[in-house]
Amino acid sequence: MRAQERQHRILALARHQGQVEVTLMAADLKVAPETIRRDLGVLESRGLVRRTYGGAYPVEGAGFETDLAQRVTLHVADKRRIAAEAVKLLGEAETVFVDEGYTPQLLAALLPSDRPLTVVTASLTTAAAVADSANTTVLLLGGRVRARTLATVGSWACDMLAGFVIDLAFVGSNGISRELGLTTPDPVVADVKAKALEVSRRRIFMGHHSKFGASSFCRFAQVGDFEAIVTDTGLSSAEAHRYALLGPRVFRV
Repeated sequence: MRAQERQHRILALARHQGQVEVTLMAADLKVAPETIRRDLGVLESRGLVRRTYGGAYPVEGAGFETDLAQRVTLHVADKRRIAAEAVKLLGEAETVFVDEGYTPQLLAALLPSDRPLTVVTASLTTAAAVADSANTTVLLLGGRVRARTLATVGSWACDMLAGFVIDLAFVGSNGISRELGLTTPDPVVADVKAKALEVSRRRIFMGHHSKFGASSFCRFAQVGDFEAIVTDTGLSSAEAHRYALLGPRVFRV
C-alpha cells in the first residue's frame, strides 16, 4: 500500500472513530508502528490530525466536523468533570446562554432548578435537557437546524440574540489557540457564537484539552474575551499558565 493511500485510510478512520491508535493501525495495515507514526506526522503537518501519546485525533476544519453522535461518545468522563466545574461559576446569573455541543448539554442538565433561571440556547438537545424544570424558562433561538449538531443558525438566531442582555454565556469551540483565538468550521455557527458573546456580560469557555492549540476556519472570539476557561488536566499546567496570561482564569479538572 502506498503512503498516500495509507494516510487517507488513517485519516478516514480517525474521522469516523474520533481517534486512532498507532498499535491498532499498524496491525490493521500490516506495517510497523514507526510507519504509522511517520504517517501521522505527515497528517499533522497538513493540519489534519493532532498527535497524542500512542495515537492521534482529527482536527476539525472547513472540510470536516464531528457530529453530535460522535461527540457524545468521546472523552465523556472528562466532559462531565468540565461541565460540573463550569456550573460552579454560575454565581447569581439569572439569564444564561448555553452553547451547542455535548459539554454544554451536560452543563445544562446541572443548572440549578431551585431558583428562577432563563436559559437561551440554539441547541435542541440542550433545550430538551432543561425544559422540564418548573423554575427554568427556555428560549430556543429560531433559524435553520443543522443536522450535524441539532442547533439553529442563521439571521433569525442572531436577530433574536441581538435583542437580549444575557448575564453569562457558556461557550465551546472546535479549536482554541493563543495566537488565533476560538474557531469553528462553519461561518453561520461562528455568527451565532459571536453574537451570543457580544450580548453577554460574562463569558466562560468550556472545552476538552484536545481543542487547545487547534484552529478551524472561522474565528469568533479571542482568548482574552473570557473571564474563565474550564478544561481537563490533559492541558499541562504550563500551557494553562500561558492562556491565563491572556486574561482568563484557567480551571483544570
